[in-house]
Amino acid sequence: MKYDIILAGVGGQGVLSLASVIATAAAEAGFKVRQSEVHGMAQRGGAVMAHMRLSDGEIYSDLIGLGTADMVISMEPLESLRYLPWLSPEGILVTSTTPVKNIDNYPEETQVLEALKKLPSVCLVDDKALARDAGSARAGNMVIVGAASKSLPIDMTYLKKAVDKLFARKGDEVVQTNYKALDLGSQVS
Repeated sequence: MKYDIILAGVGGQGVLSLASVIATAAAEAGFKVRQSEVHGMAQRGGAVMAHMRLSDGEIYSDLIGLGTADMVISMEPLESLRYLPWLSPEGILVTSTTPVKNIDNYPEETQVLEALKKLPSVCLVDDKALARDAGSARAGNMVIVGAASKSLPIDMTYLKKAVDKLFARKGDEVVQTNYKALDLGSQVS
């Protein structure tokens, strides 16, 4: 079994935390994990992207070939369109519907969302609203992980253990908020 994921977003959205939760959960579940470093500007507002590969066997490269990713997970809708060339025809896109207008010529939101809705396998997530429902606007990345969880080869139990490991030092309230964000994301259809 192998499962390849492209992770995308904008600096400051929590793409690194999102990647850490998935990688930690996958390792805990017994998978081998390889991840490229985040490419792009990790500063607030700059585009970021990483490759993550999960497998029950050896992984010989960190990088995913064009047209072969099982999933693209994006914290920003325009960024999700940028990385569609990596998605396999059978793959799924899980993306936020909330734009980060970090460029002057950002297209109309309706154009971006209409382009996304035309894709054969897409999960559009209002992560900001669900994160607020979970108790923190900053938990949007965990909402996205929750939405992706239905297609990931990792049980939610492992994802929650990874959340605990990542956020425990910030206190139980933060952990519980992120658990709730995962749960709310997992209910998105």
